[in-house]
Amino acid sequence: MKFSDFECNLLINGINEWRNMLLAADYTAEDVDELLLKIIRKAEGK
Repeated sequence: MKFSDFECNLLINGINEWRNMLLAADYTAEDVDELLLKIIRKAEGK
């Protein structure tokens, strides 16, 4: 699946907001961190 730069940024920002909500609610975000890093690395490798 290919995304435009705008779509990648939107996806990254949305997942990061979700991560922040998890942390604010005192949940672990390790899995979300891994997903976020994978998406960022994939976006950088375009």
